[in-house]
Amino acid sequence: MHAQEHEVFSADERAFLAPYFTNLDRPVFALRNLPEVVKGALFARYSRSPKSVRRLFLEEFLDRTEGTPGVEVGVERAERLYERVFDEYGDDSVAQLGGVHVACEGVSNVLTKVLEWGRLMAYLEQSTRYIPYDTKVGGRWRYVVPPELEEHPLRASYEETLDHLFTTYTEWLPRLQNYFAQRFPREPGDPEAAYRRSIRAKALDTLRGLLPAATQANVGLFGTAQAYELLLLRMRAHPLGEARRCADWMLAELRKVIPAFLRRVDRPDRGEQWSAYLRATREATRKITRAFTGNATVEPRPEVVLTDFDPDGETKVVAAALYASSHLPDDELLALARRMTAEEREQVLRAYVGERQNRRHKPGRAFERTFYRFDVLTDYGAFRDLQRHRMLTIEWQPFSPDHGYEVPEAVNDAGAAADWRLAMERSAALYERLCRAGLEEVAPYALCFAFRIRFYMQMNAREAMHVLELRTSPQGHPVYRRVCQQMHRLIAEVAGHRAIAEAMKFVNYESVDLERLGAERARELRQQERPAPSR
Repeated sequence: MHAQEHEVFSADERAFLAPYFTNLDRPVFALRNLPEVVKGALFARYSRSPKSVRRLFLEEFLDRTEGTPGVEVGVERAERLYERVFDEYGDDSVAQLGGVHVACEGVSNVLTKVLEWGRLMAYLEQSTRYIPYDTKVGGRWRYVVPPELEEHPLRASYEETLDHLFTTYTEWLPRLQNYFAQRFPREPGDPEAAYRRSIRAKALDTLRGLLPAATQANVGLFGTAQAYELLLLRMRAHPLGEARRCADWMLAELRKVIPAFLRRVDRPDRGEQWSAYLRATREATRKITRAFTGNATVEPRPEVVLTDFDPDGETKVVAAALYASSHLPDDELLALARRMTAEEREQVLRAYVGERQNRRHKPGRAFERTFYRFDVLTDYGAFRDLQRHRMLTIEWQPFSPDHGYEVPEAVNDAGAAADWRLAMERSAALYERLCRAGLEEVAPYALCFAFRIRFYMQMNAREAMHVLELRTSPQGHPVYRRVCQQMHRLIAEVAGHRAIAEAMKFVNYESVDLERLGAERARELRQQERPAPSR
């Protein structure tokens, strides 16, 4: 680092470099104004060159023939480099060096779960809590008609049923807002805008169970080229036409910004072969699963069940906490932790966890030494929120009406129960008609968010701390708050990891009437404290 600290560039070189590097005099700098493929290629050269990135840029990537460098500087050179690295060296890691933001708009809430499956990407999804679905766009309610139904005789029934669901949602939205305003009147001192937004959020949270999985959403994704390649391979192998069509559109757009990274996706000997493998294993697994479980009876279960954990997990976390500050090998530290008294182990954990001031203060990787596996049966709306946690393992079963549906207490109290039941009945009936027509993969589009879905979540204790403290915060949706509160109790009472559960001190069990009110009050306060813009 210090050997390159005093690298000197001529006046002409500095003029060429200045638009693309945040400084020319220090050993730490950022790249800017360059195509993703060029930035990635520059870093890829690090492993096979003793030169600095700025020197490599000048000598190998900067095209000076036009007098001044343009936005496409070095692209041709970068693409040739990637072709050689991928094909000759087989080095996939260079695909981690380019990143892209992609927007997928108007996709179904079935497809959002496909898009958000990968761990190593970032996602933001349109929220049913803040966006009401009570207006039409172009004369149509905001739901997706899957490609399989575009020319199908059942399209009319599909649209009639989903129109009914959206109409019911729209009719009850103002009525639920009035109901909540009467039940939870505004307190003196509460800002009017904050109170109004909280009432609306409460109504939207309650009514989202009426929305079908076909409901449209906008999703923003950011990921590396490698992450996009894996996403596209899965989507191209997916049984749903919407997923395959979206993959084609994404590939076309990504090739406009990172073409060199995605050469293999649709090559017969590479990407197509990989996608074929995914299709084959999915079908084979489905077939063998039906053979072994087809006649099994599903027994009633609690909403959350802790199905697997390590009884010795808390002791292993103690040993792991000692590891980085010790010179002893891992197995000897575990033996030492087992010889400790319970009080001594608690002392170690207290020192390791420290005095946490808020939920963002988290202990280190020792908490990754033990795990919890939960089987969850809850409504699709809560599943959508929990599925977006990526630093854990989550799998879900086919979405069907077989497990029944949720009826929020407010639906009964406000007099909406009959309309709610009718919506669920029509939703389930459409699902069954689609299945009888051989459209089992498409049938979940018809199901309301209130129907339950079974999934498992397996996470280490460190991720459990993050998920449970975040998802039990007072502003959270009541259903996933309830699910995560149960998980926390199971860690303490069934796994017996009481010290780990106690370390999760920001898991919140408080009963809240208007979940968003506290956050909206804070928002109003921040706006008041923000200095006025200068004129």
